[in-house]
Amino acid sequence: MARAVEVNLSLEGYEVHLAGDGNDALEKAFKLEPDLVVLDWLMPGKDGIQVCRALRADPRTANVAIIMLTARSQADDKVEGFTSGADDYIVKPFEPSELVARVSGVLRRATQMRDLSPLTRLPGNFRIAAELESLVGDPHAQFAVLYADLNDFKSFNDHYGFLRGDEVIKFTARVITEALSAHPSEPSFAGHVGGDDFVVVVAPDTVEAVAAEIIDRFDGGIGELYNPEDAARGFVEVVDRQGVRRRHAIVGIAIGIVSSARRRIATQWEASAVASEMKTHAKRHGHSAFEVDRRTD
Repeated sequence: MARAVEVNLSLEGYEVHLAGDGNDALEKAFKLEPDLVVLDWLMPGKDGIQVCRALRADPRTANVAIIMLTARSQADDKVEGFTSGADDYIVKPFEPSELVARVSGVLRRATQMRDLSPLTRLPGNFRIAAELESLVGDPHAQFAVLYADLNDFKSFNDHYGFLRGDEVIKFTARVITEALSAHPSEPSFAGHVGGDDFVVVVAPDTVEAVAAEIIDRFDGGIGELYNPEDAARGFVEVVDRQGVRRRHAIVGIAIGIVSSARRRIATQWEASAVASEMKTHAKRHGHSAFEVDRRTD
């Protein structure tokens, strides 16, 4: 059955990876961060329902589209599949054309309904605003907001082109979700504002560890996106608008942090503004760094 699914989706131009059991499925999903997962219900190790819940619980795969593919056709089974986090449910036996149509439809609806960036597959501005609005509206919520963007990203784009620049943006999104996965908390959210700007929401007691993890992972991997000779030199040379050749350092990440544990945050706009202000201070370091708003009410 898995081979049949692989063949039919591959013929439609999709890149397909197979997993032999539930544990293998989770391992590959966390590594590959796919756009969609097709899950059988009955699998060795973790079953499809357990895998579905684990995918939804992990920041790296929380937004992935999921289709349950199973012979279990009772109404209660479908309800359990949907409540575990599945987007669609296909009952065996099925026609290949139905599978292809369902995959296309689920991918389209998931992107629209979850307001996902087509580049990073992270939630966009609408979901970011809703997340912050929900937290600031709860008098008992404790949260911290990180606002991140990249240093010298424009010089990378100018030197290598926008397609290579997109790889840096996708790399940054992956670094952020991996850092969130390494430091579980409640809340735990990552969004892509656009361009090279990201918003992350975590618990106050984990925020500095998350920021440090993001920086370590970013600095540890960004050099691989440069040509080897540029990475070895530690800079690229770009001609500015005045025709002057200037050196630009390897791209870094700047993070600003504001926490409700230190000050009352009244609106989502205040959360974004203060975190962005701190991010501006972090950028002045000239390398990857984070700055925390330590002012109190």
